[in-house]
Amino acid sequence: MLAVQTTGQPGLSRRSFLLGAGALGAGFALAGCAPAPGSSSAATEITFYVSKPEVISYFDGVIEQFHRSQDTVRVIRDSTSNMSANFVRNQPPDLGCWNYNFAVAEFVKHGALSDLSDMAEAKSIKPQLWPLLKQTADYPGRTSAIPYSMMAESVIYNKDIFAQHGLSVPTTWPELVAVCKTLQDAGIAPFYNTIKDSWTVAQGLFDYSVGGMVDVPQFFSTLNGEGTAVKAGPAASFEKNFKAPMERMAELATFANKDAASRGYADGNLAFAQGKGAMYMQGPWALNEIAKTAPAMNLGTFPLPVADNPADLKVRVNVDLALWIPEASKKKDAARQFLSFLMRPEINDKYNADNNGFGVRNDAPPASNPVLAGMQKYYDDAAFYLGASQLIPASIPVANYAQSIALGTAPDAPLQTLDADWARLALRNV
Repeated sequence: MLAVQTTGQPGLSRRSFLLGAGALGAGFALAGCAPAPGSSSAATEITFYVSKPEVISYFDGVIEQFHRSQDTVRVIRDSTSNMSANFVRNQPPDLGCWNYNFAVAEFVKHGALSDLSDMAEAKSIKPQLWPLLKQTADYPGRTSAIPYSMMAESVIYNKDIFAQHGLSVPTTWPELVAVCKTLQDAGIAPFYNTIKDSWTVAQGLFDYSVGGMVDVPQFFSTLNGEGTAVKAGPAASFEKNFKAPMERMAELATFANKDAASRGYADGNLAFAQGKGAMYMQGPWALNEIAKTAPAMNLGTFPLPVADNPADLKVRVNVDLALWIPEASKKKDAARQFLSFLMRPEINDKYNADNNGFGVRNDAPPASNPVLAGMQKYYDDAAFYLGASQLIPASIPVANYAQSIALGTAPDAPLQTLDADWARLALRNV
């Protein structure tokens, strides 16, 4: 029987999830999973840490299923602990299910997570996903985490508005500008932007523009090699490589609702659901919010075309959740048993279907939400990139720099500041 206590704060904002704050002891429910009646008193008890508050109820249900399927392992679900403190105290959870971003990167780089490469579940993962995990964080010779869910993000668009104005989905920059001008001339905001919340600018306008014109993995690989010299802009720098995307981003910002500067994420979901914009640069997490107002809205998705060649089209992705087992765990076998249960197709696929995610296994079905169909081909072909904003440490306020450009600041100064910040960070890491 699963006993759930509901102490702690209510849910975090989407901004917290994207920045990894949800993993740092944000104060959510701790679920004690008591042994089922008649189960063995010798059962091994493990702690399972879940970082995303909006999926806690799903995993609580999975834990119940797991307990009914066997009686040798008992799971306690934790969503309140401070991971950094627990690792320092050598008391990490036995199994983690966490956003795979900078919050977990330090644990990977320092070898705090055990090698899972021998597990069948690791061998079942789509090969095109492993470079994404390595780009975020890697420990030589180890598979430190197994992806559980991928999110793909692009432009969400109102199919009915497009049809009413005879518009086709644009695949090049000139086509996108033409669509925007047609909509603007008709008195419709081409994009509904929410610049008040800087994270929405970073995740949308900034990441989509950069990812559509820059080879993101190559750029950051070269940038890391520059070290403290980045501000001089030799082989790679933000000023040199991001200027063209930022100029196009600034132009796109003019094709938006006039009150974008004072509108946040919640405002955007409601306004877009009310038909106050034709396009919206948000991830699939927004779909459920839009559906609360307009459940039958006719929506689709497409990659933002900021280049002039349709072959360059890509979608933004992030490893939304990944599973890992710390080296310090004394119960690795039991943790592996539950990890294997979590990765069963009927468990893993249902999670992604319920949460608008894309499957990670070779045999995973396509995304179940038809709105996401416009991104499926790009996901399957690995025509995707990690958002640049997610590859810049949280100590550098890139979202604020992107916000200032979206509000009309010329790109040069914010990009120069970004180069200086990166060089300063590199100096501290020498």
